[in-house]
Amino acid sequence: MLNQCNIMGRLVRDPELRRTQAGIPVVSFSLAVERDIPNRETGERGVDFIDVVAWRQTAEFVSKFFSKGRMAVVSGRLQMRQWTDDQGNKRTKLEIKANNVYFGDSKREGSPDEAPDPAAPADFNMMDDDDSELPF
Repeated sequence: MLNQCNIMGRLVRDPELRRTQAGIPVVSFSLAVERDIPNRETGERGVDFIDVVAWRQTAEFVSKFFSKGRMAVVSGRLQMRQWTDDQGNKRTKLEIKANNVYFGDSKREGSPDEAPDPAAPADFNMMDDDDSELPF
């Protein structure tokens, strides 16, 4: 059987790191993932909000380096979780159990208000990424 999911989107809120009774780290977060095909009437692309759960080292990595608005790429498997709530109702939730989480943007892109590098010279200017003049 094959159960492999790859998604890319922005974190809807800061990740929530918890630990099990055995001390195993687990993090939960949601990604806003834009749909590929735009709406026929409006031309706008819809957004799906997908819940993700990561465990152990991946959980600690996500909680340390990701925050609300940051772009993330998640690779994992789709999982259906079932439980009974406090009122005795059976509940079901579809989520991705992450095997790997990667950065989907650069730090500069993710936080535009960040201060400039203090080690850079005062007259330092970033070059455009125009490679059209390169001979190869």
